[in-house]
Amino acid sequence: MPGSVQSIQRAAAILHLLAASAGRLSLAEVSSSLGLAKGTAHGLLRTLREVGLVEQDRASAQYRLGPALLQLGTSYLDVNELRARSLNWADSLAAHVAETVRLGSLLKNQVLVVHHVFRPDDSPQVLDVGTLLPAHATALGKALLAYAPTAVRALPQIERYTRRTVVSMPRLRQELTQVRRAGVAVENEEWLVGMAGIAAPIRGSGGLVVGSIGLSGPVERLCLTSGAPRPALAAAVTDAAAAIARELEPDRR
Repeated sequence: MPGSVQSIQRAAAILHLLAASAGRLSLAEVSSSLGLAKGTAHGLLRTLREVGLVEQDRASAQYRLGPALLQLGTSYLDVNELRARSLNWADSLAAHVAETVRLGSLLKNQVLVVHHVFRPDDSPQVLDVGTLLPAHATALGKALLAYAPTAVRALPQIERYTRRTVVSMPRLRQELTQVRRAGVAVENEEWLVGMAGIAAPIRGSGGLVVGSIGLSGPVERLCLTSGAPRPALAAAVTDAAAAIARELEPDRR
């Protein structure tokens, strides 16, 4: 296949082989099943083990799928289910408040935009689905970080985007505490000059925060002169997040 990478193809074949196996496989079994030299198979298995996609039993030295692969699969299902169950509510929110609506999911220290509803007017707009946003500088991100202490601890040096970007970790933690108290996150020219955001966390099964939904637009439309979100908009966002959470309840599936 033109443009394909042989080592990736072989690694994928190993994962498929392990997935189809009822138990663990030895190096010799992997090597013979895929027609690979033992040295090649061992190198691929070692790399897959290092990144958590494969794990090796210490006693038997045999291999099976690792926990990281399960996490990847679960993340894919969660994001797609989140998006599918949010479509109607996101569309309704955009129509109600006449602003851009985006749905986000935490990806390490960034926010992955998984759904985007254009502002319902004729102004030129660009689809943001698939875009990665800085979690610390966006309302979507802060609504997620407030409930993800591990992600907060893993934040690298906080980058400044505007003069309003919070780059102090103690101050960011204070803001996240306020998000938990208020149930809504605000972004006021922290990512883009002149732009603001209002977002709320979306809870899934067991109360786990699985995403966030928020508005994006000019500061003067979303925020009061004090910098606080306009109450009607904050209420609309939290109502939408609560409605999506109800859609995610197990007994509704």
